[in-house]
Amino acid sequence: MSVRDVLSLSSLSGARLLAGERGLDRVVQRLNVMEVPDILPWTKPHELLLTTGYPLRETPQSLSDLVTELESRRLAAVGIKLGRYLDELPADMLAAADLVGLPIIRLPDDVAFDDILNQVLTDILNRQAAVLARSEEAHRALVSVVLAGGGLEAITDELSRLLGGTVMVTTPDGRLLASSDSADAKPHGRGVFDATGRFRVERFKHGSRALDEPGTGVALVPILAGALDHGRVVLISAGRTLDESDIQVLERAAATAALVITKELAVAAVESKYQGDFMRDLLAGRAGDPLHTVRHCASLGWAIDRPLTVVVAQLEPGENPDLEPDDLRPAHERFATAWGIVVHERDPQAAVVGYSQEVVVVMGASGRTPPGEAVRHMVAQVSGDGGGGRRSFSTGVSRVVTDPALLPEAYEQARRAAKVGRQMHGPGGVADFDSLGVYRLLSLVPDSAELTSFMRETLGELASREDEETVDLRTTLEVLLDTNLNVAETARILHFHYNTLRYRIGKLERLLGSFTTDSHLRLNIMLALQVRRMRGL
Repeated sequence: MSVRDVLSLSSLSGARLLAGERGLDRVVQRLNVMEVPDILPWTKPHELLLTTGYPLRETPQSLSDLVTELESRRLAAVGIKLGRYLDELPADMLAAADLVGLPIIRLPDDVAFDDILNQVLTDILNRQAAVLARSEEAHRALVSVVLAGGGLEAITDELSRLLGGTVMVTTPDGRLLASSDSADAKPHGRGVFDATGRFRVERFKHGSRALDEPGTGVALVPILAGALDHGRVVLISAGRTLDESDIQVLERAAATAALVITKELAVAAVESKYQGDFMRDLLAGRAGDPLHTVRHCASLGWAIDRPLTVVVAQLEPGENPDLEPDDLRPAHERFATAWGIVVHERDPQAAVVGYSQEVVVVMGASGRTPPGEAVRHMVAQVSGDGGGGRRSFSTGVSRVVTDPALLPEAYEQARRAAKVGRQMHGPGGVADFDSLGVYRLLSLVPDSAELTSFMRETLGELASREDEETVDLRTTLEVLLDTNLNVAETARILHFHYNTLRYRIGKLERLLGSFTTDSHLRLNIMLALQVRRMRGL
């Protein structure tokens, strides 16, 4: 109970607060009596310390230091009787108590310590019994939900009934798995969710530590099963102050949710392997009769008899080489789960299958939004705090296909786009097949050494030198080719004098040859510059 509640008890009627009003909401869990000078080693956190002032009578000048020591031990409050041993407390002691927010209470002269001890302890025990009863009631209700076959949605609905407010189950990174309210009811204005709808788990403390921030009205506890972190159970209160009993109920709910999630993961593991094997056959053209394939996909919840786009998201090779094998599989699972949640929010009938190093998505193509734009939005949702973890990944997008028989071709397009996007933009690149241009052809050359040799032979010193003069010449060459040898436009873009640019063109021709008059040489130079931009060669 709080110090404020203690002061409202009948045994403390007539008590007066002398200092430390800021600490009236401190929690009292136990009581102690101070009648010896060396009480400090015996004090405990959240303790109400009672004294007649007898041990303080000889050293009133050090009472301000005593307040500091008691505060460092997280004492709840001090209750003192004045008149017999101390007539009044020093002003510096009361000032110190006000400074740290430690309540100093003057006890009534006619009250006995045992009356205070009995009444406060009885009240605390009654409250603890009520908390246990509430926790037990919640446990029985949640077990009944699970035994009746209910999932995470049923758990959040039952918790909302028991606790009031909004209850959610999220992934460890805050992606919503289940909620007692609809998505439209999310309190976005409170800064609880980011722009993508992800709950900001990193902003809030877990467990009983959430009570240290009473103004947030948000409490969450982790869902743990052994060493695996499956997510969070979150309570957003409906305008009331959260207490320890709410945390206990959430902890019971987290244990129940862990059972449900573990069961769902076991079932999903079997289904995922089956779906993954079928997806391999589908993308390899081995799925069989088209009509049978469409019906079979429909039984899996996939709609492929419509315009489709294939998306391939590949984890960057070579990242996190020190990870243990046991750590790698959960990372892949989280990556695939994050993609599944984000994609199914946009297209519930899409197919999302995770493999060891990539996730394959077969989703409907909307005529209103270009596939590349939609995929970039989803990549932003999955990346980083969005649930996909900190490992970067490259993403490729195929052309739109209208026949399921063309899915193998679309899959190869998406993989090609992911590879070229990585070469063009580095780790984390997003590319759609139609925007690759000449890089599609360059990426088909199996011998990267041949490409490198061609680039060096064509560009000469411009291929590898990185001194300031060479970089300036290379930039001049690229802009000149981009403007189709328009000298005036190039000079304007680069802020050069016309004669300065003519001098640079002459120097470039001495290095490369007469590219301003030889169209074949010009084509070779343009290709060599594109090869130079490709990474991993």
